Amino acid sequence: MGDYLGPLMFACVFVLIFAGYPVAFSLGGTALVFAFIGVAQGYFEWSLLYAFPERVFGVMSNYVLLAVPFFIFMGTMLERSKLAEDLLRTIGLLFGPMRGGLALAVVFVGTLLAAATGVVGASVVAMGMISLPIMQRYGYAETLATGVIAASGTLGQIVPPSIVLIVLADQLSVSVGDLFVGSLIPGLGLALLFALYVAVIALVRPELAPAIPKEERDAHAGSLARSVVKVLLPPLILIVLVLGSIFVGVATPTEAGALGAVGALILAAANRRLTRAAIEGTMQETMRLTSMVIFILIGSTAFALVFRGVYGDVWIEDLLTNLPGGIVGLLIATNVTIFVLGFFIDFFEIAFIILPLIVPAARALGITDDDMVWFGVMIAMNLQTSFLTPPFGFSLFYLRGVAPKEIPTTAIYRGVVPFIAIQLIALGLVVAFPEIVTSMISD
Repeated sequence: MGDYLGPLMFACVFVLIFAGYPVAFSLGGTALVFAFIGVAQGYFEWSLLYAFPERVFGVMSNYVLLAVPFFIFMGTMLERSKLAEDLLRTIGLLFGPMRGGLALAVVFVGTLLAAATGVVGASVVAMGMISLPIMQRYGYAETLATGVIAASGTLGQIVPPSIVLIVLADQLSVSVGDLFVGSLIPGLGLALLFALYVAVIALVRPELAPAIPKEERDAHAGSLARSVVKVLLPPLILIVLVLGSIFVGVATPTEAGALGAVGALILAAANRRLTRAAIEGTMQETMRLTSMVIFILIGSTAFALVFRGVYGDVWIEDLLTNLPGGIVGLLIATNVTIFVLGFFIDFFEIAFIILPLIVPAARALGITDDDMVWFGVMIAMNLQTSFLTPPFGFSLFYLRGVAPKEIPTTAIYRGVVPFIAIQLIALGLVVAFPEIVTSMISD
């Protein structure tokens, strides 16, 4: 039975997760049950669990993970103080004279929100609530409007300072700064591909993406320049300061995250939006997401400890290193697994459960520390694609929750199909040409 404890443990935790049981308790509960079974069968020693408190202390004292609440606070404050809403409206008017201008504004703001929030849910919900009614009012096709919102919202997965990248850096044991730098070209390149698609659609099918009526543009023409300076420049300056401090080595990601949180508070106060409700809502959301991350990480620590104790890690490594094709087979298996799991579970669970099993096999097959940055960006790009894919893509659920009832779910599904194709092309380019990632990283 000992040979099957690892596979059974792996299967059991996913059965519990897919059944809707809380992920942290699925991991921790499975670990305890299989620890008892392992001891009873003589394949596990209770003394192995003595290492658990020390590992939990290591999680709680992890300086890299301290960046997570700071960036969540920064993005949530920009959303709760309505600064993101002002940003979208101003850029929408700026692009208004162009056919497809509002959709281009959504891509542009989605990129900025990705750099400001790093959380997919916040970006999709904010843009869905703000831009979708406006795009409907001006006659945009439902499929194009919903597709561009859902796709642009997922940029929070890959555009730094993404929460996904921070967690991946911790799990892959690579520099957060290197992962941020390496993801910059893929993230901005993907946003550019989205924009090019919108521009082509507006050119070929102008009725799907009309321009804002001239009379409305004229009504705001006098205040547009002032709005651009007041609304657009401050968040841009904040993002440049946060990312620039990381890229040039002036600050660690945690320190830059603290700077971003303070900067978001200053921007909210400068716009007279720093209300008690905004502060309380931001603090509650930050506490909720951070607590979720920590509890999942503690549960995964217990799971990994017992899983290794019953030699499950040996089973996984043997399975992955003996795949046909060697490193190519591992890349295919990794991408397919993460893509499919992304339909059902959050990226936190994927990062804390799957990556610790894949990384040893990847290193055994020759992926070096330098290659791990590329490996991490590839995984982030893959997660982004799976979050958009019907029928279970998380971004689709976020958008469905805020979209008007008259927009059918099938329209949302049809709308994201072209953007999924674009993301798969981008993922293929990252896999085929690692220098897209590594060329930005200094030796």
